Amino acid sequence: MITSYKEYRQYLRADIAAHGLQRVSLYNWLRIDQLRFQLRLRHLEYLSNCRSWRIFSRTMLELLNHHLALKLGFTVPKNVFGPGLCLVHRGTVVVSPQAHVGANCRIHPSTSIGDYDGTPTLGDNVYIGPGAKLYGCITIGNNVAIGANAVVNSSFPDNCTIGGIPAHVLSHSGALEQGVFPNMHLNG
Repeated sequence: MITSYKEYRQYLRADIAAHGLQRVSLYNWLRIDQLRFQLRLRHLEYLSNCRSWRIFSRTMLELLNHHLALKLGFTVPKNVFGPGLCLVHRGTVVVSPQAHVGANCRIHPSTSIGDYDGTPTLGDNVYIGPGAKLYGCITIGNNVAIGANAVVNSSFPDNCTIGGIPAHVLSHSGALEQGVFPNMHLNG
């Protein structure tokens, strides 16, 4: 959760890098709708958490971002994702406001993270493939790749690839080893 201007800037840098960019030009701002949505979302988080007295600015920004969210098919609440979020492209993405997601999450369309019967918690460096459904009182570890159309209703440890209905461990190599984060490199 963003609690200071310094953290707000860090979140912005991480989100921009997650999209494979070093900075946002006017061309990218106009061309990449999902990045524009994310940057506005981060600004809303900053205004809500640190500048709550700026009601008019926050309300106008919420209206603009809500309109863009409808266009893109996103239902993504404030204060759920850590830095480095990447909504890959437009398409239905529904996230519960009770969910907790760590840093460097990459989400594809037709994905749901729901709070049916509990709060989902996802670690850092989590890749969520197209059509994946995550729900319930689950904990997903760090460096986990979730395959396309997986139905995840139980917890999984760090460093694994999961998939299937219901989801099960497919491999003990995680998202970083499989290269699903194109802008991140393994240390060492």
